[in-house]
Amino acid sequence: MLKVNNLEVVYKDLIYAVKGVSLEVPQGKIVALLGANGAGKTTLIRAISGILLSQEAAITKGIIEFEGRQISSILSAEKIMETGISLIPENAGVFIDLTIKENLQIGAFTRKDGRAAVKKDFEMVYELFPLLKERMNVMSGFLSGGEQQMLAIGRALLQKPKLIICDEPSMGLSPKLTNEIFKVIVDINQSENISILLVEQNAVKAFGISSYVYILENGKVVIDGPVDEVSQDKEVQEWYLGLSVEGTKKHHYADVKHYKRRKRWLS
Repeated sequence: MLKVNNLEVVYKDLIYAVKGVSLEVPQGKIVALLGANGAGKTTLIRAISGILLSQEAAITKGIIEFEGRQISSILSAEKIMETGISLIPENAGVFIDLTIKENLQIGAFTRKDGRAAVKKDFEMVYELFPLLKERMNVMSGFLSGGEQQMLAIGRALLQKPKLIICDEPSMGLSPKLTNEIFKVIVDINQSENISILLVEQNAVKAFGISSYVYILENGKVVIDGPVDEVSQDKEVQEWYLGLSVEGTKKHHYADVKHYKRRKRWLS
C-alpha cells in the first residue's frame, strides 16, 4: 500500500535527517517504525504526510508511493490526506480551543460520501470511545493526555483513511492508558482493515501488535524484518526489548555510547 524508496530529506539545505530510507506498509498490516529521539522517525512521517515545507525541509532524493501513485511530488498535505492517509501527530495534536465534537467534525470536513455515511462513522467512533460521546461539548483543552489521544484517533477515523500513521501514541501516558490505546489500534486494524504505520519508542508494545518492524538510527534503516525474526536478534533484545542476553543485569541507558560503538550496523 505504502512504499518509500531510497528517501533523503534535508533541513535548511544543510542537515540530512533521512538518508536513503526504504520501507513498505502492506494492505491491512501494522508496521512498526522504531528508533531513539533524533533517529529520523518524525521527519520520515512528515515527508509521507506532506508537511515538510512548513518545517523548512525538503525531499532531495527518492520517491513515496501510495497505492501505486507517487505522492512525494504532491506538495499539499490536504491532497495527500485525500488519498487516504491520516496522521495522528505526536502529543495528539487536537485543537484545544474547540470542543470534542468540533474536533471530530474537522476530521470529516473533506468527506464527500454524504451525511448518512459520516453519521455512521461518528457512531462508530462513539462506540469505540464512549467518553467522547459523554463529553462531546467539553473543550478539548480540558481533556487528559489519554483522552486527547482517543480524540485524535477518532478524528483520524472520521477522515475515512486507508492508512493511519500514529506518531508516538503512548507518549506521556500511563501503562494502563497505553494498553487501552494499543488495544484500540489493533481493533481498528482488524475491524476496519486500516493499515497502520506505528512510530514508537515503546518497543515492547510495538513488537506486541506489529507484523513487521523497521529500526532507524541516524536517519538510516539499520535493521528490518518480520517481528518474530527481529525480536530474536540479541542486540535488539538487549537494547530495545530490555532483555539481558547473558542472563546478567540489564544495561543502563548511561551505557548507550558504548552500545553505539559496538553495534555491528554502525561499525
